[in-house]
Amino acid sequence: MKIVILAGGSGTRLFPLSREKYPKQFIKLINHSSFFQETVKRFTSKFSLDDFIFSTKKYYTFMIKEQLEELKFKTDNVHFVLEPIGRNTAPAIALCAKYALDKMGVEEEEVLFVTPSDHFISPRDAMLRYFPLTEKLASQGYIVTFGIKPSHPETGYGYIKVGEQLEEGSFKVEKFTEKPDFKRAVEYVSSGEYFWNSGMFAFTIKTLKEEFQKYQPEIYSLIFENSYEEAVERFEELPDISIDYAIMENTDRAAVIPCDVVWSDIGSWDAVYEVFPKDEDCNVKKGNVITYDTKNSMIIEKGKRLIVTIGVEDLTVIGTRDVTLILKRGESQRVKEVVKLLKKDIERKHYVDRHVTEYRPWGSFTDLEVGDRYRIKLITVKPGEQLSLQMHYHRSEHWIVVKGTAKVTIEDKTFYVHENESVFVPKTTVHRLENPGKVPLVLIEVQVGEYIEEDDIVRFEDKYGRV
Repeated sequence: MKIVILAGGSGTRLFPLSREKYPKQFIKLINHSSFFQETVKRFTSKFSLDDFIFSTKKYYTFMIKEQLEELKFKTDNVHFVLEPIGRNTAPAIALCAKYALDKMGVEEEEVLFVTPSDHFISPRDAMLRYFPLTEKLASQGYIVTFGIKPSHPETGYGYIKVGEQLEEGSFKVEKFTEKPDFKRAVEYVSSGEYFWNSGMFAFTIKTLKEEFQKYQPEIYSLIFENSYEEAVERFEELPDISIDYAIMENTDRAAVIPCDVVWSDIGSWDAVYEVFPKDEDCNVKKGNVITYDTKNSMIIEKGKRLIVTIGVEDLTVIGTRDVTLILKRGESQRVKEVVKLLKKDIERKHYVDRHVTEYRPWGSFTDLEVGDRYRIKLITVKPGEQLSLQMHYHRSEHWIVVKGTAKVTIEDKTFYVHENESVFVPKTTVHRLENPGKVPLVLIEVQVGEYIEEDDIVRFEDKYGRV
């Protein structure tokens, strides 16, 4: 069995913590681990990293490698399937199957277990107990889904109606229903015949190919009748469609295994409140937070400030360095409406795109202050890493080393800058910053110029392929 982890989503339903350049799967909310890291740990007691395929975007690969390295994994030969453009889960899963055949040399009888990377499951490795039955059903030609017993009439989840029993602990799927209205959700829950669709699937590559050929011939022919490289090249020609709509709502080969686990897709701040432990006043608190006469609320502080609440109930407060979100509990599905408004606002749309801290393959930078014709950053470069050899047309830079030793190239000169020393980089000057040491290099960068945005970078050489 191979584990396919879908990690390419850029959803912002947990705004302001989740943003397009740092989406939900990489946020660290659970015991200092991200949802992505928890997903990997869920299966590594049984599988090695060689058995994983990560379906993602090129921009996220360095984040994935960094988070895997935090778990003490070597990342030299990680299996990445990079989507050139977002086309939803059906094309992504088909491309992963093609990668497994062409690049990993597996047979068509190999079982693929597909899981999102941003869900919450407790106990963490509970899904492993269902794997023997999963492999048995998948080897019999079924597409196996995993159902969660609904605890309330949720309208944000898909539902699975069970049919006749198969092997003990599994059933044929009678039908799938995507996100019903509240009245119908109440009917489903009260009937006892429906389970939430967890979004996890298992099947052999042979079965998957047959169902794509039957129900999605366009996807089948482009991916499975071409080489992997050709499929990637033509990926943008594929329809934007989920595996649920493409296959699961049409197939007569679907089976469901009801799972006795605590599960959530963490699709809203209300969902986060439901799964997190609470204090004696039913509050969820994380970060630098003080509550006084506060009940049934969630306060999360991920910036550098103190949040204090007094005499409030049923609130959600999320604080970052640059955004504070305050909403009534039960209203978190409306966050996406605010995100849509921000995307249309030229002056504010950057809040949806990126955090004050941005991550790069070489490290990260944090905006400390931005004004008219100047910008001040805190830059951290990981040991042994380097920025690209580059030049700016519109700004000069002044670097002050706070920690570590910087190796600096300016035009044809290379020299070292130590703690409490500085160097000036004029406009239109070719330069590079490196960390040759064993500890993180930390420095303050002061930019001055008529244009100080990130796209004023002309790269000449780059070890990460960004030229």
